[in-house]
Amino acid sequence: MAKQLVSLTLYIWLFSRTISADSCESEVTSFLAVPPPDRREAPAQPAPAPDLAADLAALKAQQNAAKSAQPAQPAPGLAGDLAALLAKKKEKEQQKAREVATQASPLHTVSLVKQYVPIEKNGSVIAYKTAYFGNIKVGSPEPQDFTVVFDTGSAHLVVPNSACQRETCLKHNRYNETKSETSIPIEHDGTTLPRGSVSQHSVSITFGTGKVTGTFVRDKACLKGIEDDLGCATVNMVVANDMSDQPFSLFHFDGILGLGLEALSLGPGFSFFQQMALPVQRFSVFLARTDQGQSSISFGGHDERKAATGFSWVPVAKPELGYWQVQVHQVRIGETVLDECIDGGCRAILDTGTSLLGAPRQAIKTLHSLLSRNVLVAPNGIGHGGGFVTQETADHALSEDCRNQEGDKLTFDLGPDVPGIVLDAEDYFRPKPFNMTMPEIDGGWKLTCRSLLLPLDLQAPLGPKTFILGEPVLRKYYTIYDWASKRVGFAKADHSQDGEEQGAIGSPEEGSLVAGAPLSRKGPNGSGKAAFFNSEI
Repeated sequence: MAKQLVSLTLYIWLFSRTISADSCESEVTSFLAVPPPDRREAPAQPAPAPDLAADLAALKAQQNAAKSAQPAQPAPGLAGDLAALLAKKKEKEQQKAREVATQASPLHTVSLVKQYVPIEKNGSVIAYKTAYFGNIKVGSPEPQDFTVVFDTGSAHLVVPNSACQRETCLKHNRYNETKSETSIPIEHDGTTLPRGSVSQHSVSITFGTGKVTGTFVRDKACLKGIEDDLGCATVNMVVANDMSDQPFSLFHFDGILGLGLEALSLGPGFSFFQQMALPVQRFSVFLARTDQGQSSISFGGHDERKAATGFSWVPVAKPELGYWQVQVHQVRIGETVLDECIDGGCRAILDTGTSLLGAPRQAIKTLHSLLSRNVLVAPNGIGHGGGFVTQETADHALSEDCRNQEGDKLTFDLGPDVPGIVLDAEDYFRPKPFNMTMPEIDGGWKLTCRSLLLPLDLQAPLGPKTFILGEPVLRKYYTIYDWASKRVGFAKADHSQDGEEQGAIGSPEEGSLVAGAPLSRKGPNGSGKAAFFNSEI
């Protein structure tokens, strides 16, 4: 029987598009899964005709139940004050107990490796695509090793299958079901099949530049060794029988481990994190500032040493969609409020699989305009005298990294009681300044620092007012993802321990000004800080 192609939730966009900024281009990679059709916001169905008598009886029953269940109100005066004080004390004790439990919880930390992939045009590198990935083990008693992207924007564990003979698959470690005693073939709904059989259904995971097709297996997956029960989970996986060249032929990682909420998965059994037996249902992500630091993801809590401040907590907005997204009340560039979010209707998805900051396309032009800064203005071009700049001055300005310049703060306001997410020039500028003509002045030109943003065209249920908070935000903030309480914690990341690590794979040379190049080791406020040149008259 021919296999059926199951149309499921696993339509994943891999944003690998050209980002235009005047005459410059760059490439970016991002994974984002679409929620299942049956879990999206459905249109309202017509209601049946009302049964007034039954409704009245039900209403009276609810009122009587509410009266009997309502707690006695505290007496006024000292008795009421005492009751309120005791309630407050009990709440503090419970909070302290939760914090102690979190600190006592075993932490399972996986080191992440960063890889740079150069994007070339006309023989020159114009940008670097990046990804972070770490090691897992699948199967027993002899576990099979894989490297995966820990992706908060999707919700499935996907690894190549040994049956895949494409050259792309052969470049990676492939999962061999017959070598694992704990493997069980399953259907897409988790129904078990006889050992040795294969599901008659397959799933197609479609990317913007590629595709993965696979079937389903249940097996034991572990962060470290199979003897570490708390770091393991028996999970339903997608094993890929076909993988397109991009992006898998470009990067070293074998697959993807999705950490999105349950609504993004085919069911609870497909969520690795949900299947883990952790005392504290949290994981945390830390990205090093430079290639000499160690990035990591921790399961079961967080590492206090990686936080430079206390954590602020923000509830997940619309958790039924499956994304780790938060409500954005305002977006400000300096003191200017972005019109698109002035009504408080914007949202932002935290996505560990995205290398850039993503913004709604309709807001891109405004953001570029407000964030841009002139490095050098030459109304009359190269020369000497009024309105001219010397060649030496121009060359020096062109060699400066825009990320070391001053710029307005880009703030995402997450609510009245929460410190906003604040990005500086090093977080949003392209490294190399643009050489731009001045149409209003014949022969005039200027060097301008421009923001590096990913234009988004997201449709419902996400909508056109959604941002993606990728690597620039996750590098600046240490983030905690609280599965049980459906909330996200933010703290300024402590990069003081960044040292002389082995570095990243394919890291550009120090001082590179190609888009996607690593930040300078000197820091935004160090001796490498550049001054603005401005010869405007």
